[in-house]
Amino acid sequence: MEPDKIHALVKKQRNFFATGKTKDINFRVEALVKLKISIKLYEDRLYEAVWKDLHKNKAQFYMTELGQIYEELNLHIKKIKKWARPEKVSSGISQPFASSRIISEPMGNTLIMAPWNYPFFLTIDPLIGAISAGNTAIVKPSEKTPNVAAVMQEIISENFNEEYIFTVRGGRVQNQGLLKEKFDLIFFTGSTFVGKIVMEAAAKHLTPVILELGGKSPTIVHADANLDMAAKRIVWGKYMNAGQTCVAPDYLMVHKNVKDELLSKMKTYITKFFG
Repeated sequence: MEPDKIHALVKKQRNFFATGKTKDINFRVEALVKLKISIKLYEDRLYEAVWKDLHKNKAQFYMTELGQIYEELNLHIKKIKKWARPEKVSSGISQPFASSRIISEPMGNTLIMAPWNYPFFLTIDPLIGAISAGNTAIVKPSEKTPNVAAVMQEIISENFNEEYIFTVRGGRVQNQGLLKEKFDLIFFTGSTFVGKIVMEAAAKHLTPVILELGGKSPTIVHADANLDMAAKRIVWGKYMNAGQTCVAPDYLMVHKNVKDELLSKMKTYITKFFG
């Protein structure tokens, strides 16, 4: 999508949000239900796509991505009316005759930029939040997982009008075009380096951001730790998704008295898990 078309799309979504349709709770619930049903229909396509992109097998994809999306959808569908209900609060001593409530309002037009390591979950999970809160959304999947992105694009385009939810595919040119636009919230998952670029672009419009960034994840093992459990969890965390998880252990800080025993147990679990 070219920058001028991106600008027109953002404007169209802004106009749609201004109609107030997304604020209706029933509208949001219906959108979440439609999304859940459509994902279910596309399950086989998703399994095939994630295998082509990442060689992630069916069981691991369900456990780390698809299953969690179903849980999230069920939770939002069940709880959304309660979450949206005004909350009565104290007005404070200076306003003794006032009646005060906290009323949750949608942010407005949102941009969701997702990475490649969990291409389905890290795209659809924030989208569920955007829908549930009554926002419009532009979804930008990673260009490094084109097959998963294509299936998500089909799911979204078949169920939602572009002025409500739309998928923009592409690489750096599309990212730059999107970041030039004014959004009401940007949700970005990825590297710290790109996160700084996103935050800089957002600051020009005073747009709030949610940044879920990568970094180094130390694992600390004390002398009195349950070494068997520690070894099992370290191996599972490091090898899950081929190590491409933001909180996968990067290095160990182990008490010298238990170092050798821990390493031995880790080797045992690597063999047990993977042969």
